[in-house]
Amino acid sequence: MHENNTFLYEKPDRLFFLREDVTQVAKDLLGMLLVSGKNGVVTAGKILETEAYCGRGDKACHANGKRTPRTEVMYREGGVAYIYLCYGIHHLINIVTNVEGQADAVLIRALEPVEGIEVMRERRNFTKAKLASGPGTLTQAMDIKVSQTGTDLLGDEIWIAKSYEKDFEISEGTRIGVDYAGEDAFRPWRFIIKGNKLVSRPVRSDKRKSPVTTSEFH
Repeated sequence: MHENNTFLYEKPDRLFFLREDVTQVAKDLLGMLLVSGKNGVVTAGKILETEAYCGRGDKACHANGKRTPRTEVMYREGGVAYIYLCYGIHHLINIVTNVEGQADAVLIRALEPVEGIEVMRERRNFTKAKLASGPGTLTQAMDIKVSQTGTDLLGDEIWIAKSYEKDFEISEGTRIGVDYAGEDAFRPWRFIIKGNKLVSRPVRSDKRKSPVTTSEFH
């Protein structure tokens, strides 16, 4: 448990991550905090946007139909980080969920910075409000790297902290950049805090339109 003048960083128990329904975990992560304590410097952000991925029958999931050295961490017991490189430059962080062997995960897509904001600005060389409003930008702001894949999220390097702010509505829509997944691209498995201006983009109301092919990494 970490404490400063503003926040009490209380971690959930392991059972939070072991639930079978990855979409429910993705929703429940909204409003919680993603915290990094790298090199003793604490940065934290409220989770605003998530995407759920199921390791069984979801063609958008990296683990679907194949088990590779990169995705091996997804088969571990829930509550660890799956971090991978996108386009060779963007470090994206996912929360592994479910019991060992199931390979479900939740991608963290946007944060609202709440601690270490000046440090985040320096890391990104960016001063505007949308400091962590994309899956690639938030890891840059928090100095989260692919080398940290497999990190236990109940430890002191990267962790999820409980939130006591749940007074918000959730909007859901299709995931971003998964047009390769056929019909699975239309699953409404992206979740955002409704009305928050710091999400990567608002959800689309028509879930049957062609999936978006670009991602908000920049």
